[in-house]
Amino acid sequence: MAQTTPTLPLWHQRLGHPSSPPLLHALKTSNISFTGSSEKCIHCLSNKSHKLPFSKSSISSNNPLEIVYSDVWGPAPVYSIDDFRYYVIFIDHYSKYVWLYPMKFKSDVALLFPIFKNLVEKQFKTKIKTLYSDNGGEFIKLRSFLQNHGISHLTTPPHTPEHNGLSERKHRHLTETARCLLNQASLPTQFWSFAFLTAAYLINRLPTPGLNMSTPYHILFNHPPNYTKLKTFGCLCFPWLKPYTHNKLEPRSEPCIFLGYSLTQSAYICYNFKTHKTYISRHVQFVENIFPFSQNNTVVPSSTIIPLESPPTNTSLSSSIPVSQPILPTQPNTPNPTTDTQPPYPNISETLVTEPPSHSTPEHTLSTVQSVVEVPPPTPRPSGHSMATRSKNGIFKPKKLFLATKYPLPPSTEPTCVSQALQHAEWKQAMSDEFTALMNNGTWSLVPHHPHLNVIGNKWVFRIKRNPDGSIARYKARLVAKGFHQRPGIDYKDTFSPVIKPQTIKMVLCISLSKGWDLMQMDVNNAFLNGTLNEEVYMSQPPGFVHSSYPNHVCKLHKSLYGLKQAPRAWYNALHSFVVTYGFFKSKSDPSLFIYHKDGIMAYFLVYVDDLLLTGNSSSFLKDFKTTLAAKFSLKDMGNPSHFLGVELLPTSTGIFLSQQHYIRDILQKGNMLDAKPVCTPMATSTSVSSESNIPNCDATLYRSIIGSLHYLSITRPDVAFAVNKLSQHMQNPTTTHMQALKRILRYLKHTISHGLHLARNTSLTLTAFCDADWGGDNADRKSTGAYIVYLGSNAISWSCKKQPTVARSSTEAEYRTIGSTTTELLWLQQLLKELGIQISHTPTIFTDNIGANYLCVNPVFHTRMKHLAIDYHFVRDLVAKKELQVSHVPSSHQLADLLTKPLSRTRHEFLTSKIGVVEISSILRGHKGAIS
Repeated sequence: MAQTTPTLPLWHQRLGHPSSPPLLHALKTSNISFTGSSEKCIHCLSNKSHKLPFSKSSISSNNPLEIVYSDVWGPAPVYSIDDFRYYVIFIDHYSKYVWLYPMKFKSDVALLFPIFKNLVEKQFKTKIKTLYSDNGGEFIKLRSFLQNHGISHLTTPPHTPEHNGLSERKHRHLTETARCLLNQASLPTQFWSFAFLTAAYLINRLPTPGLNMSTPYHILFNHPPNYTKLKTFGCLCFPWLKPYTHNKLEPRSEPCIFLGYSLTQSAYICYNFKTHKTYISRHVQFVENIFPFSQNNTVVPSSTIIPLESPPTNTSLSSSIPVSQPILPTQPNTPNPTTDTQPPYPNISETLVTEPPSHSTPEHTLSTVQSVVEVPPPTPRPSGHSMATRSKNGIFKPKKLFLATKYPLPPSTEPTCVSQALQHAEWKQAMSDEFTALMNNGTWSLVPHHPHLNVIGNKWVFRIKRNPDGSIARYKARLVAKGFHQRPGIDYKDTFSPVIKPQTIKMVLCISLSKGWDLMQMDVNNAFLNGTLNEEVYMSQPPGFVHSSYPNHVCKLHKSLYGLKQAPRAWYNALHSFVVTYGFFKSKSDPSLFIYHKDGIMAYFLVYVDDLLLTGNSSSFLKDFKTTLAAKFSLKDMGNPSHFLGVELLPTSTGIFLSQQHYIRDILQKGNMLDAKPVCTPMATSTSVSSESNIPNCDATLYRSIIGSLHYLSITRPDVAFAVNKLSQHMQNPTTTHMQALKRILRYLKHTISHGLHLARNTSLTLTAFCDADWGGDNADRKSTGAYIVYLGSNAISWSCKKQPTVARSSTEAEYRTIGSTTTELLWLQQLLKELGIQISHTPTIFTDNIGANYLCVNPVFHTRMKHLAIDYHFVRDLVAKKELQVSHVPSSHQLADLLTKPLSRTRHEFLTSKIGVVEISSILRGHKGAIS
């Protein structure tokens, strides 16, 4: 049999798929003959895939700002001392000049680029034509802004950072330079933001090979940089401090650390490692061979070299706001303030390091302008966590240096820092009103600072309060303590404070409607300031209101302040003491419900922090109580409630309509779904939301945020409860599949945005419940989903949808467990009704569509299959035997809880939704009937 000569592809397979050059060389040196030529190998293409070589970029520009490259760096391994974790750079392709902005969040790019655009376009009298970046979400959010301003947006292909090589190389240059600066000065890494800003400042002034050894600064500004003012980063320096001294015998300077060059003034940045203040001054003397943080010198005491445990202080700001004199305690060694000869709060600083870099006057002679900014010392930070919790997202966000702009914000925009607020008279007045209220309330007194005290920080938070139509009602400034600086067991102990439960609110509304009682709403102004502290808490003086005679004193808090861990509890205790003294008693079922029942007068008082609801059968009693309450606390009388806790209350001819229409619109806007195509059900019947590892992850922060909002929406929208519960089980690693299912809920809300929960007036006050279980409905762990809906008369007031903690062996077992959960809710509501003085004439009834579970509630049947159940589930049988509970069978077609256990078809979903009482407002106005009859 004749042998054929092997082909070259065959030898390629025999030798383990080598590339062509070594393959041909091996065959040639071994004198092996072959036929054919090299061919594409499928196995090599599949398993040896790699990035193709990159040719030299053909992008060119002839003028500044024709092309701007941008990229985000971070997160940094530690937070900087000014609380940054990222930075963004903007690079002019023509000059290679770089602008660097530190950031707290990556999403701050959307705030910073418009600031950068206005800055450079006005400075260089030209427009940015193209922005080049990667496909990060922070840049995707800029697309509409770029389109509106005629800026083209070019992006890199996926997983190809080489196409943004200019930014990537600049990151490397900045990082290497910043590391060297920190290392030479022996500074802790918490100073990285100052090191990177200095690195950018220096790199812009260094010759660049790509510019024929010219400097970016020279190319952009048409004259060479001035090197004579440059000093060694991190060295010892002595700024002139005469403006900050109080008498002629005090030193004119203190040892500081040189941290770079002011981006808004021709001056130096100097950090005082003892007081943790940052001075900006022209008059500075340098000792460039001494680095205070180095262990080889004795300039800095060892206890202050790395001040990680020192209490942070806040920015001292200028203020032209008229303020009240603070209360000072009598101290034997403390001189009395000389208020007759000097103003109580002088202008401490006229300019701040809060503006983006400006180079309109690139190399002036150094001016005489000086300013001081207190910067918190380096503070230990918790390690990163994939879950973006509320505290990590910054309810008490530290001040973001360098993010404020010199262009004034419109008054309708909420400021992010004090320097922005001080540009508008409305916000100045709001700050003055808040400070005056604090002083009149005796919130604190000034005491000398001692090293052993734990002094917590504070900040101003600004909010615009709007009317229901969206117009501005008032400007609100609130001083918030940084409670995360408090130490447990020392600065605070108990922190729990109850709030009224949604079920209680709906029950009281139903009773009020049924009996025709008046409803009154009140709001407590500065509620937390009324609480008295039992612990000793010390706080730094608020920004803009530092006492001129006692700038180093601290505030000893006597009353609670927003942001303190124990503030909600202190306020609740103060309100509770007053209400009980008036004759109310606290409900055992809901401690935020207070009940008055004397001499034929019945009244209910509901408390949700500072939002109050009052109703009862005596209008004169309600008015007297409200007058007495207003004399004790500063109240705002809201009249008949129209909005309570974000829920709109619309009275109708047949009852009251609860809607969260505006909240739904906010959720849609958050998810960028305002223009989405509506659908008729929140979840498709074929939807599978199991966690599969081969599906890409989505934006977890956005996913969790929307899920959290939907949970609050379910207070009035039980029709989305099941879908939200299902998607809530994938909060840790949500995928694009989960996000797609989440967007379907938003599309359903777009379709039903005008729907809400209707509570009927003419209804009996009896308790009825429907419960159901979807046996083994979760394909991943085969656990069942149990749900119930509880009615007071024909009004749904409570519902729940939860996955059961254990696997049920049968549908009867799953339903029986759900009946147990429903019974506990019924017992609680029954006890609440008794406390409210409502006599229950009918035995509460639970309807289930599982005959086996129904039998099990009456008799101990199915012993072999049910003997493993925990004994506590059998308390249902005991209640049924005592005739304190009734369990009845209902056909599956009439099982209303079916809505909360599985995705349904459109017809079935709409039928059950209307039966539960979720209807469109127009149908109520036309005369909608009760949910169940």
